[in-house]
Amino acid sequence: MTRLSGQRASTLRDRTVEWFLLGCGILSLFVTGGIVLILLVESAGFFSQVQLKQFLLDTEWTPLFENKRFGIWPLVVGTLLTSVIAISVALPFGVLAAIYLSEYASAKTRKILKPLLELLAGIPTIVFGYFALVFVTPVLQKFIPHLAGFNALSAGILMGLMIIPIVSSLSEDALHAVPRALREGAYALGAGKLETIRRVVLPAARSGLIAAFILGVSRAVGETMIVAIAAGQQPNLTLDPRAPIETMTAYIVQVSMGDIPANSLEYRTLYVVGASLFLMTLVLNLLTQYFRRRISS
Repeated sequence: MTRLSGQRASTLRDRTVEWFLLGCGILSLFVTGGIVLILLVESAGFFSQVQLKQFLLDTEWTPLFENKRFGIWPLVVGTLLTSVIAISVALPFGVLAAIYLSEYASAKTRKILKPLLELLAGIPTIVFGYFALVFVTPVLQKFIPHLAGFNALSAGILMGLMIIPIVSSLSEDALHAVPRALREGAYALGAGKLETIRRVVLPAARSGLIAAFILGVSRAVGETMIVAIAAGQQPNLTLDPRAPIETMTAYIVQVSMGDIPANSLEYRTLYVVGASLFLMTLVLNLLTQYFRRRISS
């Protein structure tokens, strides 16, 4: 009888945990659905007053000015510009760090260095932003002429440093997952360590490296405080990294300060920019999941 009651209690606990986890999953779906619904409703209110053609084809974004223009491209280009700079910094350094940790470092060294590298992810992004503004930009101005006090370059560089741990960790996991037999086969054919890494290990881990790249880009696209502080809040349609720009997230911060009346057209731009950013990050995350599945298969 005691054994039977114990089994019943264990079954009850298992079902309780199962229902709790199911409830958490359903709650997350409701929260995501609520966010999407609000973005759609408010975006529909925006497009009831602004033509879609103006939103997609206009090249100026000045909804907070007297002469209102609603072309989204200055914000999109500013976001992509800082993201390209960031991934140009994070990808080579992150992959090189991953190669060292996976192929060269001893188990003891790897155990020490990997947590230290991942500490970068724990630094508040506002610290990176002020560091870019008060240190990186003045240093760059000594070497780069016509570099503005607020610019895309210093913001992108610090964003790259911020996402190095993401790229490094995912890349190291992908390299570590390459079967040891592939390396030993290359060594048996007379290949050196560097040649084995370049011709065998990196191609075999290609899907994981691409996933790290895409996830790093999505993290850069969604970054807020660094670009809000260091890149300026001037929605210029430019590819010049020396110029001040405004990203989609920085504009959301600007509108969220509380100076714009609720339910106004200017206030609804907050949601339409958020919906556009949501679509961009959704596409990037779907691509990441696709390449992760390829790694597992």
